[in-house]
Amino acid sequence: MHTYIPPERFFPYLTWPQVKDLQNKSNTLIIQPIGAIEQHGPHLPLVVDAAIATAVVGQALAQLDKSVLAYALPPLCYGKSNEHSRFPGTITLSAQTLIAVLSEMAESLYQAGFRKLVLVNGHGGQPQVLEIVARDLRQRWSDFMVFPLFVWGAPHCAAEVVGAAEYAQGIHAGDVETSVILKLLPDQVDMSQAVREFPVDFPAGSLLSLEGQLPTAWMMDDLSVSGVVGDATVASAAKGDAILASLAAGWAEVFQEIYDFVGLSPQSD
Repeated sequence: MHTYIPPERFFPYLTWPQVKDLQNKSNTLIIQPIGAIEQHGPHLPLVVDAAIATAVVGQALAQLDKSVLAYALPPLCYGKSNEHSRFPGTITLSAQTLIAVLSEMAESLYQAGFRKLVLVNGHGGQPQVLEIVARDLRQRWSDFMVFPLFVWGAPHCAAEVVGAAEYAQGIHAGDVETSVILKLLPDQVDMSQAVREFPVDFPAGSLLSLEGQLPTAWMMDDLSVSGVVGDATVASAAKGDAILASLAAGWAEVFQEIYDFVGLSPQSD
């Protein structure tokens, strides 16, 4: 059941007395991988975001020094994916449901004595939801540190591997995600169905954008017929291997820094 997570770092394998007796529980990292079950074009499985988030967390934990107390929860595979809802197979939660699930999970951990929760999200459609959850939890419990993080936010080499243009524009099921899944789940990728598709963007010089500082709301079928935004045809497992290795190393650094983090405090003159 631990899939990509090292079994000794898999929280559900603990017994309740072991959880009760954990040393330094308030500084122990509890890590929640979060993904989605949503379309990723005609060539990739629905599980892409959940698989990437879980694999990166697992590989990072395998690199983490054993003195760092950290456990991963099972991945939350469902997310807020309504931008993909017009493609068959997508399963989406509402923002309200996702907020409730994460908040109640976090409350259980807090009541058990944990004070550091790391949300590692692999789906680009829900970072804002996680940020709302983290802020509300912080308001409720001032000693609870909650980190709403995006799996692609840690240091990594994806832009160098696939090129800056593809990394910036290939936002869904393109070279990056296809290469990583070719490494993780090669039997679930059908490269004979891989496509290259990019949306018609705003005119040159426009202040508006699909994402970034001045975005507009969109559904995936506004952008793509295939469900792909990017060039999946040039993906390879070798690229995926390099990207995964760099992501895992980056996340090992992030987990170490969170473990060492003692919190913020105001500075007075």
